Amino acid sequence: MTLCNLCPRRCNAVRTPETGEGFCQMGTLPVVARAARHMWEEPCISGTRGSGTVFFSGCTLGCVFCQNERISHHPLGQAMNAMQLCELFARVEALGVHNLNLVTPSHFAPEIFKALKLRRMQIPVVWNTSGYENVEVIEASRGLVNIFLPDLKYASEKTAGQLANAPDYFPVAMKAIRAMCDVTGVPQYDDDGIMQKGTIVRHLILPLRTGESIQILDAIASELPAGTPVSLMRQYTPMNDVKIAGLDRRLTSREYIKVRDHMFDLGLDGYLQQKESADSAYTPAFMDEESVALFPEK
Repeated sequence: MTLCNLCPRRCNAVRTPETGEGFCQMGTLPVVARAARHMWEEPCISGTRGSGTVFFSGCTLGCVFCQNERISHHPLGQAMNAMQLCELFARVEALGVHNLNLVTPSHFAPEIFKALKLRRMQIPVVWNTSGYENVEVIEASRGLVNIFLPDLKYASEKTAGQLANAPDYFPVAMKAIRAMCDVTGVPQYDDDGIMQKGTIVRHLILPLRTGESIQILDAIASELPAGTPVSLMRQYTPMNDVKIAGLDRRLTSREYIKVRDHMFDLGLDGYLQQKESADSAYTPAFMDEESVALFPEK
């Protein structure tokens, strides 16, 4: 039994290996919902051979519009201890992918770190996160994680409170992302342009909230190290039958161009997402046969 304060919510909640009473409602054993090659990340992450993604169930943020709601709000998948995770990571690496991409791993950090210490990966390890992290977890990842892929979602207390019940999101995420940049240092790429080390900050533009997107880009430009890549995403897709103004529709071209042009004006490096990505077809198929075939035997 553990009293958990891993994430910024600091629930001090009881977690056993299989059950949890905190916000994430997860036990301490990581629950894996998918492990497979993934071609839809940023070009320097997916490259030509794909990113070896491992999706974990549960989430410390729990956004109401989450496209992965099936796993972020529910315990779908197989629980694994550190040794089983280590075996899974080795199988993912054997796919010939560019990296091991751990998606929403924060609430399972201790067991994941144990797995990464059991067998050092021969490819970069990506920590793919909502950005809602405690600095202590980021510091504990030194020597184990090579790339951070955090979201920077909300600027205002009101929006963060309404959409994720986390009014402190922006200052907490900015502090965590500064720590990520410190851990990884200046971005480094191989001869094929595949990231080997560094931090990429993702931002999903939300309908009716372009003002917050502009605030977020301003903060990236003024508070993060120069040259930190930004991935500006336009993939918002209405999901989960959310009844909140603007979230019942996709982003308009006018909204996107307004934010994109501000990114250009700031001279930020990074990536832009195609309009076609705003489609539920891009949501991964969790616990499918291709993925489960990689799972170690219980």
